[in-house]
Amino acid sequence: MAAKLTVGNLQLCTSPSVRLHGKGNKVRICPLWPTTAISLARLVTDRDRSDAVFLGRMNEPSRFGIHRVVTQYAAMASKTVPTLATKRVSPHTIRHTTAVHLLRAGVDINTIRDWLGHVSLDTTHIYAEVDLEMKAKALAKVDISGLKEPHGNDLCRH
Repeated sequence: MAAKLTVGNLQLCTSPSVRLHGKGNKVRICPLWPTTAISLARLVTDRDRSDAVFLGRMNEPSRFGIHRVVTQYAAMASKTVPTLATKRVSPHTIRHTTAVHLLRAGVDINTIRDWLGHVSLDTTHIYAEVDLEMKAKALAKVDISGLKEPHGNDLCRH
């Protein structure tokens, strides 16, 4: 659970990664993008290894602290990407969007399942089902040039 993530669970130098403790006390290590590692390094500067990474208003670890960081960065980003101002950005939005981007990049769904910490592939499969753009690209790859066109297609006439 990211809300209880401590500074000691971050590896921010070579091969940036985070060690996450999930449901059922399962541990997984996930890589971090270098830019994410830089942002996290700024966030935890001068903090002890046992300190929580994400703090709420009372300097206590909380999921609200994570939400606060995400909404603050979304507000900052909306100055350069104005469409963000009209969107609700949450930690779950980032999780979902990253999973979809990984899927679009061709990352195996089992790898994404592990990255998300899902036990069941069925849970992860939801991400594949919601991505209409990927379905359209897959359809475009199918060569149907040898098929005859049907006659009397009234669906496309206005």
